Amino acid sequence: MTTRMKKWLSFFCSMVLIAAMALSMTACNATNETGDTSTTTQDSSTLSEANVLGEGKTEFTFVVTDAEGKETTFEIHTDKTTVGEALTEVDLIAGEDSEYGLMVTTVNGITVDYDKDGAYWAFYVDGEYATSGVDSTPVTAGSTYAFKVEKA
Repeated sequence: MTTRMKKWLSFFCSMVLIAAMALSMTACNATNETGDTSTTTQDSSTLSEANVLGEGKTEFTFVVTDAEGKETTFEIHTDKTTVGEALTEVDLIAGEDSEYGLMVTTVNGITVDYDKDGAYWAFYVDGEYATSGVDSTPVTAGSTYAFKVEKA
């Protein structure tokens, strides 16, 4: 994708997220007849803070799609140079070293076993199947990296 498309996609996703949060807050406030909104504000901020991980100057998005298709999105902050280092640092990925690099077997606490059922973690960069391993892919600010459970 071109840089312009990436920026547009990022802007669009941000707007959708903001709209969803606004609708969520409106729905919570509508059910709270006393007018006390302190609990709804606390719940919303706790959720967003839980998905922001790491410390550093570079920020990227990380999306995990499990075997049932459920997506979990994280905002990662790092000073590491590779995606693998950044995700390992915040305990989102684990695996085994091989002659080809890190073979990811666990993502966000979910382990898949290729030998058992043919499932594996597929690595994507900005929506495209990655052409390099997670431990050799450089971190690019604003990019979206993803792992999805796929079957051979």
